[in-house]
Amino acid sequence: MLFHPMDFLIFIAFGLSLWAQFRVKGTFNRFADVPASSGLTGAEAARRMLDENGLTNVPVEHIPGTLTDHYDPISRVVRLSDPVYMGNSISAISVACHEVGHAVQHKVSYPMLVARHRIFPVVNLVSGVAPLMLLAGFILQAANLILLGILFFSAAVAFQLITLPVEFNASSRAKTMMVKMGFIRNNEESGVNKVLGAAALTYVAAALISVLELVKYVMIFTNTREE
Repeated sequence: MLFHPMDFLIFIAFGLSLWAQFRVKGTFNRFADVPASSGLTGAEAARRMLDENGLTNVPVEHIPGTLTDHYDPISRVVRLSDPVYMGNSISAISVACHEVGHAVQHKVSYPMLVARHRIFPVVNLVSGVAPLMLLAGFILQAANLILLGILFFSAAVAFQLITLPVEFNASSRAKTMMVKMGFIRNNEESGVNKVLGAAALTYVAAALISVLELVKYVMIFTNTREE
């Protein structure tokens, strides 16, 4: 249990996750110094994209910090961090429009976003319990407890897997609208792709870690049943 063959792959995945986090910060900072030709700030780009999609009732708010940007589906608010809200860089408008992409998904009831919203209460309830059940099951050699922990952990893994298409689709919507509305020119698309691509990689790494951990627990459970 302490040293499982899957731990080597999980260790590599953790390394990928750390690299992804480093890359997203580095890429954001790099293109935060590159002004967008449109001259729009992140807040202005977000407002225009929201209005273009008939979301005039969704406000754009400022939130302290860096890379704290998000769309709040409960309050239906796009919240942008300091360098994004006030910045007029490639990074600023890319991140701002990505968050608006989630607001558009919400409006059109994008299936994967709907699924993520529905599974969230379950995941929020069981994600903290699953590790305790697994630990207790392994210590007590209780197969039924391990199985229940695996089922609970599977819900958290499913949530992360569902998140992947949600994030990629939001970025795709953002890039399409940015070009259509003239926020960026052709020579700026590469920068937008790098900023949003780096951010997406963090979600991929997190999902990979969860999947590998789930496989590990299933393998341990199977071995326990065979003994």
